[in-house]
Amino acid sequence: MGVFQTGIPVEWMLGAMGMLLALTWILLIFVYSRLREFQRSYLSLQTLISGGTLDSLLRDALEHNRDLGAGLEQVDSRLKKVEHKLRLSFTHTGIIRFNAFDNMGSDLSFAIAFTNQEGDGLVLSSINSREESRVYAKPLAKGESSYPLSAEEKEAINKALDGSKL
Repeated sequence: MGVFQTGIPVEWMLGAMGMLLALTWILLIFVYSRLREFQRSYLSLQTLISGGTLDSLLRDALEHNRDLGAGLEQVDSRLKKVEHKLRLSFTHTGIIRFNAFDNMGSDLSFAIAFTNQEGDGLVLSSINSREESRVYAKPLAKGESSYPLSAEEKEAINKALDGSKL
């Protein structure tokens, strides 16, 4: 029986190396079986029911996503234009009916204000008497006019600015 300089018999060293080799083979067989399971799972994932592969499906999805992004940019651009036009269009109104003269009845005179979201627009007034009817139009900027406004016109403008929708 031979002995190494460390004092360990050669047979023991060979036995330990054999055990290490057997343990390595067991570990190798375990890793190989796990690799085979992974390959089977990967193949089943790659091959879809439709017969296509996951790669082609992902490629198609990415291309579709790019097309949707371009379409979304176009929609966003159009929406901004529509929102701008809507902000400038007359969307709020206020109307007041009144008697301009004491000897008249039925509230035939009126003031009506048309404004956009920023308070720009116009106010129309109709003054009715027994002999005639007159209509006045005054521009509005941010709810104010450069022309003198009657109390009824101011009330119609305030109603419009408070958010009465058309």
